[in-house]
Amino acid sequence: MNRGVYPGSFDPITNGHLDIIKRSARVFDEVIVAVLLNPNKKGLFSVQERVEFIERCTKDLPNVKVKSFSGLLIDFMEQNGSKVIIKGLRAVSDFEYEFQMALMNNKLNPEIETVFMMTNSEFSYLSSSSVKQVAMFGGCIKGLVPDIIIPDIMKKIKKCNRDFNINK
Repeated sequence: MNRGVYPGSFDPITNGHLDIIKRSARVFDEVIVAVLLNPNKKGLFSVQERVEFIERCTKDLPNVKVKSFSGLLIDFMEQNGSKVIIKGLRAVSDFEYEFQMALMNNKLNPEIETVFMMTNSEFSYLSSSSVKQVAMFGGCIKGLVPDIIIPDIMKKIKKCNRDFNINK
């Protein structure tokens, strides 16, 4: 089976992420969206919330599965029988970082390949961080993230704003 793994924090999933997932689902027999639990990053959403968001957004893609992991991506790849990492690129700066990661992953396991997909130009400016910032200051996030999760994002943002006395 031709299985690709699309890793990331997805905090939250954006329309750019979803575009890469849909395009990958046309190329691979199976795509595993691997939600990283990064102890060095404090996410807005729990790993469980992020997994659930992605599952809701990809329910119409039968060959897409969503799993969470911590530790080395290479170990996750081996546990899930995949030899291909899928990475989305927005700009040259993404490539520099992702190229280093691809080389490191290949050093750790020479059988692992990384496939880079250029983002749709419509989403080249988009990041989870920018979505959170726009939402935190009351901006409209329609068109930035899948419509199905906008209420969840806004509910969390309102709670965080109350907790930190922002926009009261």
